[in-house]
Amino acid sequence: MQTAYLTHPSCLKHEMGGDHPESPLRIHAIEDRLIASGLLHYLAHYDAPKATREQLLRVHTAAYIDYVISLSPQSGRVDLDGDTAMNAHTLEAALHAAGAAVKAVDLVMEGKAENAFCNVRPPGHHAGPDSAGGFCIFNNVAIAAAHALAHYGLTRVAIADFDVHHGDGTEAIFYNEPRVMLCSTFRHPYYPYKGAESGNAHIINVALAGGTSGADFRAAVSEYWLPALSDFQPELLLISSGFDAHLEDDMGGLALREADYVWVTEQLKAVAARYSQHRIVSVLEGGYSLNALGRSATEHVRVLSGL
Repeated sequence: MQTAYLTHPSCLKHEMGGDHPESPLRIHAIEDRLIASGLLHYLAHYDAPKATREQLLRVHTAAYIDYVISLSPQSGRVDLDGDTAMNAHTLEAALHAAGAAVKAVDLVMEGKAENAFCNVRPPGHHAGPDSAGGFCIFNNVAIAAAHALAHYGLTRVAIADFDVHHGDGTEAIFYNEPRVMLCSTFRHPYYPYKGAESGNAHIINVALAGGTSGADFRAAVSEYWLPALSDFQPELLLISSGFDAHLEDDMGGLALREADYVWVTEQLKAVAARYSQHRIVSVLEGGYSLNALGRSATEHVRVLSGL
């Protein structure tokens, strides 16, 4: 069964300034590398729909959603915080990014794809119930998890987040929701300066020191993530796939390489084969060295697809 590939043209129109690292070039970097590798042709392509208000409300407050809509400019840019801005196309992009994750859940739950990769932006894992942050507006992976719980009646959904930054928004949304397990590795101390002390039985936070190698990352996943996931036995596995822990990413400060993303994807794919009927939805988060991002995401998709 094919791997689904979801994106939308609006994700290329959201931009926060020519020197902003979270740029439309990130989408191109991944897609260009997928084309060059020959993989893109073999994926099942879907245009991402917009997330509905009902889907957003499962993780965000009505006041926050209305605030974002009210700030959407006709032209120019407006700031949501010091790192996150909106232009005239941002609201559309954010709705389609969240909608991609929801659609991907539908595809894997309905047996139309074994797994899925959402090449979308803006990213999501720093967006909390009532706040934007860290380039994120709506929490795409959290919206997908909440959709799986509400629409398909699942009782165990896991999120694996290997972005270099802690997904504080995802943690805040699901901190008191034991049906969702969050397994996260992240550099600490580092933005958003959270996570090291805040885990619980279903929030598995593993803080990594600056410069952490791929070997130490693998050891952390093996020691903390994999036993927790085995105990939890998720019915669906979601991935916040940030590639900014790569050695070449100067915004990250860790030392992962493509082989480490291959390895962690293989481990997560094995978990999904054992417990989740192979169902995985991967949603792009960070990754700002364009060359490293393209290579790493392509290897991630290669493992997902089995090609």
